[in-house]
Amino acid sequence: MTAPRVWTRVVIVPALLLALAACAKNGERAQEAGAVAADAAVASPEGAFLAYEHDVQVQLEAAQIAPRIQQVAQACQNAKFGECAVLQVDQRSGEQPSGEVKVRIAPKGVESLIGLAGEGGTLQARNTRAEDLAQQVADTALTKARLEKEHARLLSYQDRGDLKIEDLMAITTRLSEIEAGVEQATKDAAQQRRRIDTQLVTMHFDTTSGQRSRSEIGEALSESGSILSTSVAFLIRAAAALLPVAVLALIAAWGVRAWWRRRRRKP
Repeated sequence: MTAPRVWTRVVIVPALLLALAACAKNGERAQEAGAVAADAAVASPEGAFLAYEHDVQVQLEAAQIAPRIQQVAQACQNAKFGECAVLQVDQRSGEQPSGEVKVRIAPKGVESLIGLAGEGGTLQARNTRAEDLAQQVADTALTKARLEKEHARLLSYQDRGDLKIEDLMAITTRLSEIEAGVEQATKDAAQQRRRIDTQLVTMHFDTTSGQRSRSEIGEALSESGSILSTSVAFLIRAAAALLPVAVLALIAAWGVRAWWRRRRRKP
């Protein structure tokens, strides 16, 4: 074995293997960093009261749409990517199948679920927006605190022994109103907390542009027969409607011509 070949096997080959391994590790780190950055991009900052909503447009082959809708819905129901609730599933078949899945999911599972929805297809469009609920949360907390304070004060009045019957009845009525208000404020606070802690994701599924074009051409061809028959029927109706008018016009023209000839023959 010559010296150059030995040098190639001993030095260059191991160096190439090390370089490839380093590139693979860097690629894995980049993917992990990208996933972390994606999760961080949709997570509400600490102390903020942001309610995130995502709208995603996914293009798939027609045969993949129905199974993918079921797959996404089942992944949510089984909490595959974290806490998740299916809010709506809409599926339309035909030559141009389409569908929609709406879920509310924990922030850490948003990107994974969207990735599952677009697997093997094209993520055509995505819109992410957030509503600031800070003022609503503060107003609800203030209302609840005020009602609870008034409730406690009325309870102390109710324990007095010198109250008149009408005053006691008025206090009892007001206590019932306050309790209903506190219950509603508690429900509002829970709904606000749910919107902050989870995110609304709506995934729209549609066929690819090529399939839509072919489907539109096929639909146009299939409709050409009915369009032609409709046009012929229209012409027949028009001819039938104009026939009496044409006959009357011919008779009138013949009469005018005959009158004109007689007039010209007179000396």
